[in-house]
Amino acid sequence: MTIRNLEGFFAPGSIAILGPCRHPGVLTHKLIACLRDIEAGHRVTLVGIEEDVPFSGTRIARVEDLAAMPDLAIYLARAEALPETIAKVGAGGTRAVLIPSPGYESWPAALLQECREAARKTNLRLIGPGSLGLAVPSSGLNALLSADAPGKGDVAFFSRSGAVLNATLSWAKTHNTGFSAVVSLGDRTDVDAGDLIDYFAQDYHTRSIVFHLEGIAYPRKFISAARAAARTKPVIVIRSGKSRDTGGTGRTHAGRLARTDLVYETMFRRVGLLRVHDLGEMFEALETLSHIRVPRCDRIAVIANGRSLASLAIDKLVDLGGRFAELGSQTRAELAAVTRDFADPDAVPAAGSSIILRENVTPEDITRAITTVLKDPQVDGALVLQAPSAFQPLSAIAKAITDAAAIDRRRSGRRKALVAGLMGEDGTIRGELSAARIPNYASPAEAARSLMHLAHDAEAREFLMAAPPSLPSTFTPDVATARGIVEAALAEGRTWLSPPDVCRVLAAYDIPIMATEMATSAEEAARLASPFFRTARHCVVKLISPDLPFKSHIDGVRLGLESPEAVAQAADELITQTRRNYPQARIAGVSIHPMLEDRHGLELYMGLAETPDFGPVLVFGHGGTSVEESEDIALELPPLDLNLADAQIGRTRIARLLRGGPARPPLDRAALAEALVRLSQITIDIPEIQELDINPLVLLPTGLIGLDARMTLCRPETRPGRTGSSRLAIAPYPQEWEQQLALKGGREVFVRPVRPEDEELFKAFFEAVTPEDLRLRFFAPVRDFSHRFLARLTQLDYARAIAFAAVDPDTGSLLGVVRLHADPDHQTGEYAVMVRSDLKGQGLGWALMKLIIRYARADGIETIKGEVLKENTSMISMCQALGFTIGTSPDDPGIALVTMPVAEMPDEDQPR
Repeated sequence: MTIRNLEGFFAPGSIAILGPCRHPGVLTHKLIACLRDIEAGHRVTLVGIEEDVPFSGTRIARVEDLAAMPDLAIYLARAEALPETIAKVGAGGTRAVLIPSPGYESWPAALLQECREAARKTNLRLIGPGSLGLAVPSSGLNALLSADAPGKGDVAFFSRSGAVLNATLSWAKTHNTGFSAVVSLGDRTDVDAGDLIDYFAQDYHTRSIVFHLEGIAYPRKFISAARAAARTKPVIVIRSGKSRDTGGTGRTHAGRLARTDLVYETMFRRVGLLRVHDLGEMFEALETLSHIRVPRCDRIAVIANGRSLASLAIDKLVDLGGRFAELGSQTRAELAAVTRDFADPDAVPAAGSSIILRENVTPEDITRAITTVLKDPQVDGALVLQAPSAFQPLSAIAKAITDAAAIDRRRSGRRKALVAGLMGEDGTIRGELSAARIPNYASPAEAARSLMHLAHDAEAREFLMAAPPSLPSTFTPDVATARGIVEAALAEGRTWLSPPDVCRVLAAYDIPIMATEMATSAEEAARLASPFFRTARHCVVKLISPDLPFKSHIDGVRLGLESPEAVAQAADELITQTRRNYPQARIAGVSIHPMLEDRHGLELYMGLAETPDFGPVLVFGHGGTSVEESEDIALELPPLDLNLADAQIGRTRIARLLRGGPARPPLDRAALAEALVRLSQITIDIPEIQELDINPLVLLPTGLIGLDARMTLCRPETRPGRTGSSRLAIAPYPQEWEQQLALKGGREVFVRPVRPEDEELFKAFFEAVTPEDLRLRFFAPVRDFSHRFLARLTQLDYARAIAFAAVDPDTGSLLGVVRLHADPDHQTGEYAVMVRSDLKGQGLGWALMKLIIRYARADGIETIKGEVLKENTSMISMCQALGFTIGTSPDDPGIALVTMPVAEMPDEDQPR
């Protein structure tokens, strides 16, 4: 369930309050006082309310006495009676039930499940118990038990915590911030954060979304909704409960390093959410992103009336990863008369990006300085810092900033960021800036953080649409061999793979690993080590025990062994001391492998952890025996592409060493990114590999090699969500839908799901399509195949959208494409199809339409529909032949609406 019937909460035509109240007193009086003010726009009826409360509307004794069931029922009565009430009102057409409480309220899990089951029969939606209610200020609806009533605005805010909600509304009241809707979720019996993100992403009253959470019940649904919303609106999240998080499995380094809050941080970054860590930062981000959103904020300029103010802000920007503009010579020349001399390098910090105004400038000079800087093509945003002076009052400075913002909005070209910092101001003047939609703060640090919120938001959206390079075509993993090794181990009841088996699995995915042998005695160790000494000077011996996975913790490694005899001695010593020190531990034997001796190699770490909320997580960072102590790591959720892998590498401190130095050659970062993508593919292909460590993974000037690795195994659990059979929280590339399609005359084409790296393929395809066919497909002439345009077509969330590319098997060119995008409820999908203009009449369009119908049925979509220009008679004829119903769009009589109830169609062949 996602957004179905949520309008029952946010746009009800009628409301009923159902009692008698289980919390008599203030709750009933407060709630009815709120609702009494909205009776003109919403019919409100009191049902079974026994308390004496001032109310002039309709009162009745029982639900059965209602002439018509309300759109929204607000339930105050006994908890035990709710399932029966849900059945009654749901059967009569009620779409939503709100279960408010004056504070935290916990109901038995069995009762909550009974409520869900009763609601499911009529698709009725539930919020609460433990909810403070909800409000929709634009329509006057207020059923919110909060200290302050929210004002009208364009921010959707929801929170599980009543205290966080009240604090936010109190801040908003003093900062003139209004809301499109406010929701207190309470116990999340039904409606959750993912549902509300989906709903408000489509709400035209909402320009930004802000929410508080502690955990996520359905990760796949949440991730899919958040990713879709973040592409169109700012989405800000604050998470509490880090101190209550539980740890990982503890069986591998990856399991110990992938702490819950780090995984949440990774997920928020991956889907494009802006995470804040406390209420103050949340208010800053809300102040900023509710006023402005810019496409890019990489190059920042600072305008200040004092160099120390500029220094404070620049220092903070540097700490937060800010980058600075290099102002053009024309900009400097235009502002020379009102700025301090740039000749002295000590006069201005970061002189190339700073404008330090003279003390006696006029308000007009300030306005001109800001507008001049913002029109500089090297500038993405400006931070304006002003302290009071004897020459200009802050009120005049604020008006100068407001005038500059108004002038800049009339400038053609992309929008740029403007953030102000007014020092020593009591709030009145800053309120005027807020009214002019200029984010403004009382200190340089706050203003700098604000500007970086804009930078991070723009960077996240840009990264969401970045087209990744393709993997080398030579990467063809031997899935069958790897799976056979894992299945054989599980059949024997093993939960760990032996070192040689681990090497064979990694080799099947082209992840280089040092050849390793396993011995159970000193004599066998010497015999197996002998061949290694033909090419290596030294060998390494390690103790292998499923009960003692961290060998360095038990002195279980011997390095630099120069002969088979030394190997035998080391093996005997390790086995003997381990039996003595850890008598309960199972000892599998020792592993032996050649010792890598390359002075330029850098020890890194790569691993896979299993997490309770999001399934597998990839861990990368500084390797060696201190991997857990250094905590120089970065996490990422699979599936990965090369862009995501390279960004994960870049988030670690050790990444700086990959560039090399005066005495060190640069290391092979590209090989490292490819290895991470291959590890990601292992998680998709073999979900039975629960966790994995490769430590150390040595990166070399050319290539890399793992020196030690271990894998734990288990049968994967089914997880909540529509595609519950997968461990992954993000739907991976659906390789099972790759197939050959037969056309007229026996010609075959290869068809596969579209991938993000197909951008150039699509561009060449559109260039081969006639302008008339493009107009029929997009309903308007299309001439600009920009990256942003192509990214929307190639970067798919496979959880709710699919596109199939028909590719010429000889040339690799794109011949045609069909796509289907499901609604958030995953019941209706909208299709579109297009073939190259010179291929019409060969049956490709028909084959692609049959494929998308088959996919919709297999994916559980009930109905597919599409819009076709009525002049496109060939497409309409094909739809009729396929079984679509042809109607007219209610929005445009020139557009045909074609519909097919896929669920009622006969079974089709499944994907080959």
